[in-house]
Amino acid sequence: MSSRVIPQTEFKSLNLKGRGKVRDIYDLGDRLLIVATDRISAFDVVMPNPIPDKGRVLTQLSRFWFDLTRDIISNHIISFKVEEYPQECQAYQEDLRDRSMLVVKTEVLPVECIVRGYLSGSGWEDYKKTGSVCAIPLPKGLVESSKLEEPIFTPSTKAEQGLHDENITFEKMEKIVGKDLAQQLKSASINVYKKARDFAEQRGILIADTKMEFGVRDGKLILIDELLTPDSSRFWPKDGYQPGGSQKSFDKQFLRDYLLSIKWNKTPPAPQLPEEIIQKTREKYLEAYEKLVGRPL
Repeated sequence: MSSRVIPQTEFKSLNLKGRGKVRDIYDLGDRLLIVATDRISAFDVVMPNPIPDKGRVLTQLSRFWFDLTRDIISNHIISFKVEEYPQECQAYQEDLRDRSMLVVKTEVLPVECIVRGYLSGSGWEDYKKTGSVCAIPLPKGLVESSKLEEPIFTPSTKAEQGLHDENITFEKMEKIVGKDLAQQLKSASINVYKKARDFAEQRGILIADTKMEFGVRDGKLILIDELLTPDSSRFWPKDGYQPGGSQKSFDKQFLRDYLLSIKWNKTPPAPQLPEEIIQKTREKYLEAYEKLVGRPL
């Protein structure tokens, strides 16, 4: 498997549609080519140092989850196999292998679908102030990292790059996408989360929360982007779980904690990362993959 570090792609003969924090997206007419680079962001700012193998982990883990959840909802995948991509992509095989996906185009919905099974991050901050998360009342007396009786659906807006997503109520989401679609999104998101949560727990990982994105194609709701990766989810080791504080994690919380420890102000430019932080972050991503999929990358 190719494991070159790729912070950015430059496929001159393909039509670059845009670059996200992590992904480079190329327009192939009726399809898109999505390439997961080794860039990493924290607090919505892209770091100057890539994390080796990160793009491969995101792509291959998404591949695993898309396959596992396709009985719940259709997804946008056409192929992960470079050999099956259009002819114009073949010159870039080496850079595309294991870190790219060919997908159908959809009308991307302007909301992010977040499911929380545990009280952490901005959800915990909200609960401390209001006793609720995104206007959903929760029982009194919960502590940081408490497991919730039932997962809750807490959508957010999609911010432009460099800005922060904003948590919104379900009612506000209904106004944005319509009542029927909002209900479909909530149901699909919670069902995907529950299936993944139960599977992961058997593999020694607690999925505290996760973020999903959806699109519509021919009137049908489709799961898009990435799925249940260390970028879009909080993964905690089950054997060390102890409510009442923050948890050890297999995701980029490790990087966030480092950045908080050096008192970075969360605005660009981001600081250079020490080699030790780069390597430990890489190890956490690889370990998450191995535990969940059951084999090394």
